[in-house]
Amino acid sequence: MLIRNIKLPNNILFAPMSGVSDAPYRKIVKKFNPGLVFSEMIASRALIHKNKKTLRMVKKNNNEILAIQIAGCEPDVMYDAAKVCEDQGADIIDINMGCPVKKIVNGYAGSALMKDEDLALKIIDSVCKATKIPVTLKMRTGWDDNNKNAPKIAKIAESLGISLITVHGRTRCQMFKGKADWAFIKKVKQEVKIPVIANGDVESFKDVQDILRISRADGLMIGRGSYGKPWIFEEIQTMLSDKPYKTPNISIIRDIINEHHQLCLEHYGIDVGLKSFRKHLCWYSKSLRNSNSFRQEINKTLDHRKITSLINTFFED
Repeated sequence: MLIRNIKLPNNILFAPMSGVSDAPYRKIVKKFNPGLVFSEMIASRALIHKNKKTLRMVKKNNNEILAIQIAGCEPDVMYDAAKVCEDQGADIIDINMGCPVKKIVNGYAGSALMKDEDLALKIIDSVCKATKIPVTLKMRTGWDDNNKNAPKIAKIAESLGISLITVHGRTRCQMFKGKADWAFIKKVKQEVKIPVIANGDVESFKDVQDILRISRADGLMIGRGSYGKPWIFEEIQTMLSDKPYKTPNISIIRDIINEHHQLCLEHYGIDVGLKSFRKHLCWYSKSLRNSNSFRQEINKTLDHRKITSLINTFFED
């Protein structure tokens, strides 16, 4: 699949998620060959002020395709933020018009932009004019059931220079409740010629088959479906090729977890790294025997060496 002049190895993408798709987890996910991974959502104002922590979030490693998602509600600030991203080596800039979190929406960013089409389109136009690299857009179906304007915005966004659109099949008011409306994504696909990516409730291979069939999308984006199983990207690609997929055995999973743990400690430092990693460890252990007691143990300790010991004991063959 092409995003303007950038050729992706496949059409299974990893979603931008605040507090989840950070550099350590992206490195783990990349082992399983997604078509593209996006950064966490990054505030545009933090970028233009060149906060050290923020610049670390957009640091490019090796020859990876770096896709940075930015959020904001001021066209001029988003313009400047896009330029910072390009200067930092970004290959793709993604505009966030889908985040439903109250803190973001109350600042008139994220999915709140779907309530103000004029402002949304000014931001899209501003970011596309700021940079020579491809600009993509992630949004929801609309603000609520009475305002499902994603097809309209998508059509105008394409004319302004957007190269790819991702649609999460819920309105903002749904948050993550109910079922994603994959059929509505088809309405967006019918309005544009650029690639459309379907997102929402993809957790199994049957979901993959259904979302692609129903939405007629060019690819799909997985976010929460990767929690605790980053190999889902490899699994989907293998099964789409009509080949059986063997889930990694427990010893391989243990090695993945230990590497992820170490990456978090190196990236954030021990205290913050451990706290950041805990949620992933809960997801990795979910549904396994004695996982409740395991989670209770890891939540009691601040000693990263003990965490490693608990991991090695729990994830035994």
